[in-house]
Amino acid sequence: MKRWTSAGGGRDVRYGAAAFALGMPTIPLLIHLPPVYAEDLGLGLTATGAALFAARFVDVITDPIIGAVSDRLKSPVGRRKPLIALGALVGALGVLLLLNPSEDAGALYLAAWASVLYFGWTLINIPYLAWGADLHTAYDRRARLTGIRESFMLAGILIAGVIPAVAAATGAGGISALAMTGWGIVVAGAVVFCLLLGTVAEPVPRPLHGQDPLLPSIRDLIGNGPFNRLLAGWFVNSLANGIPAVLFILYMEHVIGADEFTQGVLTLLYFLAGIVGMPVWIRLSHRHGKHRIWCVAMVVASVTFAVVPVLEAGDVLLFGIVVLLTGVCLGADLALPPAMQADVAEYEYFRRRRDRTGIMFAAWSMSTKLALAASVGIAFPLLDWLGTPEPGNPEKYDLMALTLIYAGLPVVLKIASICLIWGYPLSQAKLTIIQQRVKTTIRDSSD
Repeated sequence: MKRWTSAGGGRDVRYGAAAFALGMPTIPLLIHLPPVYAEDLGLGLTATGAALFAARFVDVITDPIIGAVSDRLKSPVGRRKPLIALGALVGALGVLLLLNPSEDAGALYLAAWASVLYFGWTLINIPYLAWGADLHTAYDRRARLTGIRESFMLAGILIAGVIPAVAAATGAGGISALAMTGWGIVVAGAVVFCLLLGTVAEPVPRPLHGQDPLLPSIRDLIGNGPFNRLLAGWFVNSLANGIPAVLFILYMEHVIGADEFTQGVLTLLYFLAGIVGMPVWIRLSHRHGKHRIWCVAMVVASVTFAVVPVLEAGDVLLFGIVVLLTGVCLGADLALPPAMQADVAEYEYFRRRRDRTGIMFAAWSMSTKLALAASVGIAFPLLDWLGTPEPGNPEKYDLMALTLIYAGLPVVLKIASICLIWGYPLSQAKLTIIQQRVKTTIRDSSD
């Protein structure tokens, strides 16, 4: 394996390309799949939300175990690669069956195959993120690597989003579009994961003062203040992003009155804006710090969401501006917090001389999944309770309730996240000092 290095731009691209396949299920799972199961297959909002929440909740249990295995696994090809290879196979099975349901598929089918897909995704994502944290030590290079990775992820999201738009334009849609997307994910995954596993070497792990058992390691992380603050802020902001994501299609259809083709175009605009905005946020973070620029992006998104309640049916252009601005802010949400998490892992090594990168990214993954599960588990039942005034017509929504849940609740959550992140203590200057001390410690221990 290659020595610990901060070089390798081509390697960064090959590493980041794997995120293309990881990003592709995002739109189907968050935006297109819930309405198909709830409305086309007749499960209803509450049953669909409960099934997806149950699958996410079960999935969360596996995260710390996979994180610990990822840190401790020893194999001729490295710590991370075996888990990623296994996860690719499991995830392929789950995505094909989840996105190609039969007409009699029920809540149990949805929960079961969603659980399989989530488990495969976890087997890939946790060691993959931890691997990325190992590749670079420099403050700015970590942000750049994260930007490359998340740009590929957004590209995968965009490509997956094209499929429903094309299907709608040709007269297909619903389950057929989901099935087409599923096969696209499997083919793309086969290419990018073979590239990752076959051409990118893992860095040699740094010397440790041993490894603690899983539960003591988790308890000890409570003493890592930057980790706790970042994790809390990330969870709240993920919830703020997840709620409008799961209601995106319903809002466009029932409030704006957009047809399926327009919905597809606006969805693509959102993620394309994220790709375009990402390098801008990264460059700004080099000068002003990652956490401050992330807060600025959340402020911009909050102000933009605040104007949504004045929109009416037919305001497609105005809503397009909202989608564009919030999409640009998504670039900061995706690029900066993971780079900050890599910095926190560096601080943990300095604090305890333990490599807990996998466990820490497992906690990060758990936070993300709980936020996404809560997004569905809160938004759909809340809309079912507040927003369907006609019991005999489950597709008739109270538009103000739908709008306030879609745009008002995220503003409150983003303000809370800003309050948590603004005082985040790990600046570039402090991280540089920490890294210098780590290098001195490693050099002294090797003498």
